[in-house]
Amino acid sequence: MVFAPVFSQPKENKGIGKLSGRVVDSLSGQALEYATISIIRQDDNKVIDGATTDNSGTFRISNIPEGTYKVLFYFIGYQTSTKTGIVISASKPEINLGAVQLANRQILMKEVTVSTERSSIENKIDKIVYNADKDVTSQGGVATDLLKKIPMVAVNADGSIELQGNSNIRFLINGKPSSVFGNNIADVLQTIPSSQIQSIEVITSPGAKYDAEGTGGIINIILRKSTVQGMNGNISLTGGSRLQNGSVNLGARKGKFGANAYLSGNAQISSKTLSTMDRESYDSGSNTKSSLIQDGSSDFIRMGYQAGLSFDYSMTEKDNLNGGFSYNNFGNKSTGITDRQSLLKDESGNVLSDIVNRVNANNNFNTQAYDWNLNYKHKFKKEEQELDLMYTASASDNYSYYKQTQSSGNSDYIFSGSYGKNPGTDQQHNFSLNYTHPLNEKVLIETGAKTTLYQISSHSDVYLLNSGTGDYDYNTAQSNRVSYGRNIYAAYLSGTFKLKVLDVKAGIRDEYTESMANFSNTGKVNINPYNTIVPSGIMSHTFKHNHTLKLSYSYRIQRPDYRDLNPFLNASDPKNISTGNPALKPETTHNIELGYSKFFDKGINLNVNAFYRGNRADIQSYTRYYPTYLIGDSTYTNVALSTRENIGREDNFGLNIFASANIKKKFSLRTNLSFFQRYIYNSIVPGANISGFNYRINLNATYQITETFIAEVFGNFNSPRINVQGKMPAFTTYNFALRKQFYHKKMSLAFTTANPFNKYVKQKTETTGTNFTLTSLRQMPYRSFGLNFTWKFGKLEFKKQREAEDVNLTNPPGGGN
Repeated sequence: MVFAPVFSQPKENKGIGKLSGRVVDSLSGQALEYATISIIRQDDNKVIDGATTDNSGTFRISNIPEGTYKVLFYFIGYQTSTKTGIVISASKPEINLGAVQLANRQILMKEVTVSTERSSIENKIDKIVYNADKDVTSQGGVATDLLKKIPMVAVNADGSIELQGNSNIRFLINGKPSSVFGNNIADVLQTIPSSQIQSIEVITSPGAKYDAEGTGGIINIILRKSTVQGMNGNISLTGGSRLQNGSVNLGARKGKFGANAYLSGNAQISSKTLSTMDRESYDSGSNTKSSLIQDGSSDFIRMGYQAGLSFDYSMTEKDNLNGGFSYNNFGNKSTGITDRQSLLKDESGNVLSDIVNRVNANNNFNTQAYDWNLNYKHKFKKEEQELDLMYTASASDNYSYYKQTQSSGNSDYIFSGSYGKNPGTDQQHNFSLNYTHPLNEKVLIETGAKTTLYQISSHSDVYLLNSGTGDYDYNTAQSNRVSYGRNIYAAYLSGTFKLKVLDVKAGIRDEYTESMANFSNTGKVNINPYNTIVPSGIMSHTFKHNHTLKLSYSYRIQRPDYRDLNPFLNASDPKNISTGNPALKPETTHNIELGYSKFFDKGINLNVNAFYRGNRADIQSYTRYYPTYLIGDSTYTNVALSTRENIGREDNFGLNIFASANIKKKFSLRTNLSFFQRYIYNSIVPGANISGFNYRINLNATYQITETFIAEVFGNFNSPRINVQGKMPAFTTYNFALRKQFYHKKMSLAFTTANPFNKYVKQKTETTGTNFTLTSLRQMPYRSFGLNFTWKFGKLEFKKQREAEDVNLTNPPGGGN
């Protein structure tokens, strides 16, 4: 959501003067959104009025009394600029300052080589931006490592992501959706090298222009792209004890045309995870108690690579055309052995049976995804009046395979086994139109429409071992065919209003959803179409001395996907079966945030964000225990069945504090504290409501040993987190890094390590349900050492005119709109 706060100072004399202009980056010429302007009377240094720039870098201030003034221009991470001797008089009441250039605080220029330093985290009015190039400890890592550093974002030990305690997040790449995120998001994020990422944007209260999908909010990953004249690029290579990755980026721009290309890859070498499980259950029908005890390990390998090409063509000063194509290929393999003991006792504790067996399991997964887009933007003569047309598409081919066998005790005799093949396709097409129209200098109207067409096909072929013949026979009951489609038709209207005391942006979005699902085992599932009205709004006021206060509200929706709805019973682990739920309803949430930010002198920043997030028809995984369970003609015993359920209502009340400080010139600290109280009201088991306090603390310290040698330490602690049936474990991670730059800072060598003193991160999970309790422990390998080499090359050419703005880089359309 785009919003520009404005100073509101008491005006002793309402004048006739008007002051306008535009604030831009001194190097790229790109607009600086939310730069602060202060008008100060020159004779007594009294602040008369002020404003902040809008999304095109423009500002307009009216009703200025006659007099002589100095004007200050401020933007975080940039040097403050001052213009003096600005005279407002009856003979010349209106002054246009033109393009005001602000320079980054640390700029090294030698011949045509430019190096800039930006703030690691920029807290803009509608989003938080994390600049990845400032991160030392994550060099040689992956996207997940960068996300750990961002306020309000939590990364669990298994790589899953939460935003303000909610895992239903809308992920975008360069402001656009991708079918690659339709698979396991943790896998995707751990195959994108951090060297390929320019910045990450986090939007917790999206406005009407954004898709309503994602109750947790939006995370937008912006890949590296050059917008300067000339040829340039960089190469990054990393070798390590657990991770190997590399990336190559090339950029070229001549006059009105620019192109970018990249190639990157990632591999996680084989690592062993240890796991144990103890499940105690009670069968009220037979008055017996069952114990399932498991002890095993699995070897895991992950790999992936990406490639892409994009272009940008400024046909005229008013017309811009840009587009791109990318390819992603990633997958993983695991091989595991588990020793399992099943005990059955009567109510007196007498052992009725004691069965010991061994389970061998193999799992493979691979995805190939293709994304392409084309965007046309036209600027009218009237400033800020724009028309934006966009088409984006994504398609992926997915394949997974599993095989599991069970043998008696330590013998080689296999008495049970199965394997399954699961190919599928995923396609998405998005057509959008956005129009912006300024009614006057205080009112800006935005409107648009979007159509999303989504189609998935998948089939799973399951084969069961015939112990008599030793062959694997096709099993109709456990095999499945899926055809799923979803079309969303959306329109929105929003307005930005500059009032005397507040700036306000309010909007409303309407999304109409049609879905169809056809499952081979159960037939067509009747899913009624539904309409969702999505309001949003934000109010903000900027006080004197760079204090900002904002209040925002947004309504969001999380639609069940086909995996959530698919009633197919996955029995690849006969003791732990999973299935979907075709009766699932969409989850909705109300999100209210109150934010305060203050920029102090000497590089000290403070941001405090209080929030309420209320989920309705909350979707969570839910587990039930069955002494026996029938699938087709196969009976399974001592089974835990997990599915997705609308478990009821969930309320979260939280506080996030982010602070950074530059101590002297060489030492800087950055901390992120997150606290929230969670209440879960269980509608499945009346009275089984739970609540719990959760918190997350991290600290980042950087010491600039010399101009070209830097050291960094990062530590993170996540407390236990509750869910509807139990508790997820706490965990601690820490990283150290050293980086040395040389050859005029064009090359660097970095050493990084994660958890060097602990080989494993231990994850103890507790789950409780009707007639059962389950405790599991996973010991995940986390210790790693790595060496990264980076080389930036090329020459830059500069020209006076402003480059055409790259909408995918600087201000990506909301949610791919």
